[in-house]
Amino acid sequence: MSARALVAGAGYVGAELARRLVAAGHDVTVLRRSAAPPPAGARAFRADLSAPGALAALPPADVVFYTAGADERSDAAYERAYVTGLARLVERLARMPAPPRRLLFTSSTSVYAQQDGEWVDETSPTEPAGFAGRRLLEGEARALAAPFPASVLRLGGIYGPGRTTLVERVLRGDARGSARFTNRIHRDDAAAALAHLAFAPDAAACHLGVDSEPALEAEVLAWLAARLGAPSCASAPSADARRASGNKRCSNARLLATGFRFRYPTYREGYEALLRRRDA
Repeated sequence: MSARALVAGAGYVGAELARRLVAAGHDVTVLRRSAAPPPAGARAFRADLSAPGALAALPPADVVFYTAGADERSDAAYERAYVTGLARLVERLARMPAPPRRLLFTSSTSVYAQQDGEWVDETSPTEPAGFAGRRLLEGEARALAAPFPASVLRLGGIYGPGRTTLVERVLRGDARGSARFTNRIHRDDAAAALAHLAFAPDAAACHLGVDSEPALEAEVLAWLAARLGAPSCASAPSADARRASGNKRCSNARLLATGFRFRYPTYREGYEALLRRRDA
């Protein structure tokens, strides 16, 4: 059944999400600051989420996706993007005659501070040391306190088309791996998971958006080097360096239990698709 969908913040993941929603037959509005045209088939609503009064003419929506991101890595930018902007959007939606059926808020696995390679899930402690994780947690709380149903998707490291920095570093031979676990998700799976959860009757308040295989950073680099025929560039820095970067294994069991299936269940399938596109 077709729904009115609002994608607030159509960046790397949000733009792909909008394209998928249009392809599925939904009526899609894209909200963003830039004058860039929306994906084909979607309408544009240009506004700064953090500006007072900017959402006065916002059209109603049945499902809302908050995929906005900070424009720089600073506490002030994260507060604007994940706290103030979200709060103003929720306030405007709550005043509408028909509030949305569900709000999806994209968060990050950076809300976790585990450093010893342990498994974490949606019930694990969230005690981030940095401002980024703290602001994301604040945004999560605001989303879940909305006067309509909401869910949070905590995404791992996002890679996909156009994001080939790691591949280029391996080719140059200057990538350095470590004995720490990393968690990632392909852009297409991130967008698909958001669309899936918006209409899933058993969606919980929080899900982890990561693929099915947390992998050692050095292992991923070694696989890429072998696939590319490049010199091995993996090394293992000190335990202090691993702890500073974080070291945890995130479980996607709850997301899988909703019936979601990954197109790229591990980094191998995801990077293989990127490399085939690169080689074409």
